[in-house]
Amino acid sequence: MRYVLRRLVFFVVTLFAAMTTNFFLPRLMPGNPALAMMARFHGRLNGQALVAMEVAFGVNTKQGLISQYFSYLGNSFTGHFGTSLTFFPTAVSQVVFTALPWTIGLVGVTTVIAFILGTLIGMIGAWRRGGAFDSVMPPVFIILSAFPYFWIGMVSILVFGITLGWLPIGSDYSYGLRETLSWSFAGNVLEHAVLPGFTIVITSIGGWILTMRNNMVTTLSEDYIRLARAKGLSPSRIILDYAGRNAILPNLTGFGMSLGFVVSGAILVEYVFSYPGVGYTLLQAVLGEDYPLMQTLFLFITIAVLVVVLIVDAVTVVLDPRTRSVS
Repeated sequence: MRYVLRRLVFFVVTLFAAMTTNFFLPRLMPGNPALAMMARFHGRLNGQALVAMEVAFGVNTKQGLISQYFSYLGNSFTGHFGTSLTFFPTAVSQVVFTALPWTIGLVGVTTVIAFILGTLIGMIGAWRRGGAFDSVMPPVFIILSAFPYFWIGMVSILVFGITLGWLPIGSDYSYGLRETLSWSFAGNVLEHAVLPGFTIVITSIGGWILTMRNNMVTTLSEDYIRLARAKGLSPSRIILDYAGRNAILPNLTGFGMSLGFVVSGAILVEYVFSYPGVGYTLLQAVLGEDYPLMQTLFLFITIAVLVVVLIVDAVTVVLDPRTRSVS
């Protein structure tokens, strides 16, 4: 119980520090979103319009910095993040929640798939280390993971999209198609997600294989594994119930961090495939100097990582009795 309380305190302190940093960093940069928007109109805005835009973007220079800070905290907790400069006059919250489902559906699912496949391949490779499976599968995926996201993505587009013509090469669904709750629309979305999803899995699975294999090799040398083998337990039970359960614990934190960063999206993959997720939106915000949108996306990423790490800590307490004894 004390362990969980310590993690909760850590969560609150870290979140407060992240929100404070997130407030001050954009204000240390030269200029402000209102001036950037004014430049788009070639200076044809009066002073009242400039003040109104500063209020909308949350950088009212006539308001004290401390007052701005508390307004920012209140708006953050109530979900009022201002107006997007890139997608003006759309609210930042609407922009984020429009892009978020696409990123969770693509990056979230592929991250889970890569973790599950990498864990299984690493476990089997360690159990049969030195065999044909261990000599081929882990090295191949580890080598593929060394290639950049964008390179694998462009090769996939060239081979499967342009040369063979099997799959669409970009976007979230076909142009002109209406968003409906139908199997045909879902199939079209899934078809467009195959190539970017394949790119993410191929370039991320190698790390999970390598770490899980190394953890399993160390765990399989423990005395309780030898005892399980001497008792005549089946290999599947030894792998899953004895070795795998302990070997996977160090990977859970890394997996939690990966799930947390799902919210940030895979910027290079989404850019290469013109996929309208959070990563692509973040890139547009940076290029367009959209401070409110950048600030909100950074805050969402921080909260997502902290929440997932907190959940992983709770799961570790359940899976590892040693943690409960220490707490």
